[in-house]
Parts: sequence; structure tokens; C-alpha cells
Amino acid sequence: MSSLIGEANQPAGRPNGAGDAAQGSAAIKDSDLQHFAQDVIEASMERPVLVDFWATWCGPCKTLGPLLEKVVTEARGAVRLVKIDIDKNQSLAQQLRIQSVPTVYAFFQGQPVDGFQGALPESQLKTFVERLIQMTGAQPDTGGVDVAELLRTADAKLAEGATAEAEALYLEALQADGENAAAIAGLLRARIQLGDKEGAREMLDSLEDAMRAKPEIAAVATALELSGRQVDSSQIAELAEKVALDPKDHAARFELAQVLYAGGREEEAAEHLLEIVRLKRDWNEEAARKELVKYFEAWGPTSELTLDFRRRLSSLLFA
Repeated sequence: MSSLIGEANQPAGRPNGAGDAAQGSAAIKDSDLQHFAQDVIEASMERPVLVDFWATWCGPCKTLGPLLEKVVTEARGAVRLVKIDIDKNQSLAQQLRIQSVPTVYAFFQGQPVDGFQGALPESQLKTFVERLIQMTGAQPDTGGVDVAELLRTADAKLAEGATAEAEALYLEALQADGENAAAIAGLLRARIQLGDKEGAREMLDSLEDAMRAKPEIAAVATALELSGRQVDSSQIAELAEKVALDPKDHAARFELAQVLYAGGREEEAAEHLLEIVRLKRDWNEEAARKELVKYFEAWGPTSELTLDFRRRLSSLLFA
């Protein structure tokens, strides 16, 4: 291994013009002993490189190969994949102590940092690649678009109420980085604010489980769930009257909070839930507290509403 790493400083020419810029930038390529230092060691100084050691006679390799290529392609340049045929590169396989195939090593900064053996299912491959990206801080190729700046501007527009402009910016960010969870979450929030709850729900349902599980997306799913109830203004008035006549009618107050939230009066809804906690903390198995926690998730951890109501809830719970 050390001898291979040492070769990174030595120039290596490719036959037949294979070292041109287009091929050098490819996310997936075949390599060999002669070009291992360039394709893996040097390349991993910029972003993580997966090395797939395989053989033509290996059945599991034929299963793993296409899945691995698919997952790497979906990473949009955040990682690269180099494929090594061990029969054509036996000395390389020996130096790296490859004892069975398929074997996959992940290189970063010139060193192996992770790996696995055998044909993993696609879900585990995605988890492996996502963990590698998170570990190394690798970023997808966005074609020069500053996605982070786009998202900051879009978030500000959304907060200002310029929802249509925010939606356009989130879409632009997704064109550059289609797997950006913050951009997806922002687009969902924008569509909810524009009144297109059905469209937001369809978009949410179309996401893969791993994406839906991300905190940004889960928060929007909660917000959509909370806002999904049909609002009848006469029902609000009726429930408010019930609560006014009997402040300890917790069921009526809880239902009032639900319809207020669905009607966009979120702060009022939270005030009623907080009042239930103040009057009878354990009512209906702490339903009011649990509902407030959903609000916090939907608003996000840095929202002023979350910070305010979380502080007030804590004061009641630990008084």
C-alpha cells in the first residue's frame, strides 16, 4: 500500500489519449496498476474514491457493479468510482491484500478510510456512500452554482412571504443538486404556503424512505400533517365559546388548537395547548405536550416560535 501511495508523486502517461480532461473528470472509470496512483490516490485528495475490485467470473460482482455505479451516479460527483479487474491486475490485488471479490475500498486524502466485501443491497450501498460523503464533507458537482447561497436567499424570501420567488429559487437549487434535502424541504414548504397542499403531499410521497427520514423533510411532513385538517370558521367560533364557558374542557380546547393550527393561526393554537399543560399536564396521556412537540418539529429548531414555546413549556414541566 505504501509503495502505491508513494507512486502518486510520479507522472503516469495513458496510452491512446486516455488521460484527456473529459475522462479525468469522469465519475466512473476502469483503471489498472499503472494508473492507480493517478486515478485513486491523487484523485482522492479532492474527493472520496471508491475502488471496486472485481472479476469477470465472479457472480456477486455482476450484481454489485451496476448497483454501485447507480449509487455513485446519484451522488452527482460527490464520490468517484474506479473499477479494477483483479485478473488483469494481480500484483495490485496482492499489494492491497484482496482475498475475495467483490471487495470495495473507499479512499480519501490518499488513504483507505472504509470498505466492505460482498454484494450489498442498494439500500446498504446508499447508506455506505452517504456515510462516506458525510465523513469527508464531499460536495456534489453543481456546475458552478452556489447552492448554499441560493438556499439562503430562498429561505429569506420564504420568511418575507415572497413565496413564489422562494419556490423558483428552491427549484433552481434542485436543478444543480437534486438530492439536496434542504432544497426539497424548502420547496415543499413553499408549495404548502402557496396552498398547494395536495401537490406537496404527492411530492413528499414520491421521495425515497431515506430522504423522507431526513430531519428537514420529516419536519415538513409533520407540518403538512398538522395543517391537513379542513377548517370551518363556524367550528372555531363554536369551540372557542365552549372553552370560554368551561376553561377546563380540555377536549374542546385541544380540538380548537387543531383547527386553529390548520387555519394558519399557529401561535394561538400553541397558546391553547400550553394552557392545557398548565391546567392538567397529564390530560389524555400528555396529548397537549406531545402536540406541542410536533409544532416544534414543524417550525424547526431555530424558529422564534419554537424557542419561545419550548422555553415556556419547560418552565411548566419543571416548575
